[in-house]
Amino acid sequence: MDMLVKLYDLQPDNGLDQRMDGQGITLRRALVPELKSICDWIEPRFGSGWAAEATAAIMRQPVTCFIAHQGPVLLGFACHDATMKGFFGPTGVDEAARGKGVGHALLITTLLDMHAQGYAYAIIGGAGPMEFYQKSVGAVPIEGSKPGIYRGMMPSSAPNGVSG
Repeated sequence: MDMLVKLYDLQPDNGLDQRMDGQGITLRRALVPELKSICDWIEPRFGSGWAAEATAAIMRQPVTCFIAHQGPVLLGFACHDATMKGFFGPTGVDEAARGKGVGHALLITTLLDMHAQGYAYAIIGGAGPMEFYQKSVGAVPIEGSKPGIYRGMMPSSAPNGVSG
């Protein structure tokens, strides 16, 4: 199910920012030359579909993919306007980095960027941890939104030759 977030009510979380700084975690917009490294990190953890969406977000101008890293170690990512305009996601945090606030910080950073680009609302497509989004940013479910924009999407498959 999709969820809706009011971006005009969203505020930066200085405590969360300080928590990231205290752990030596940097959040920033991805750079295009990092595309392959980021997607190589995403695919084994979250699949080729999310890597494809991150590619679209990284290739936008301005880039709409944010990353969290600790030195040279990538911890997580979050995107917006990847598959559809106005949509937040995909987003993911490495299992070893969960529980440190990284996902929450990426969520806030990305949604604030959406607001700065002129959006009043964001849609979280196919929201996984709905309680997290409700608690973190006041997201509300959008009734009747399942399966949403991914309805009828071609399944991922291995190449099996070329038709004549």
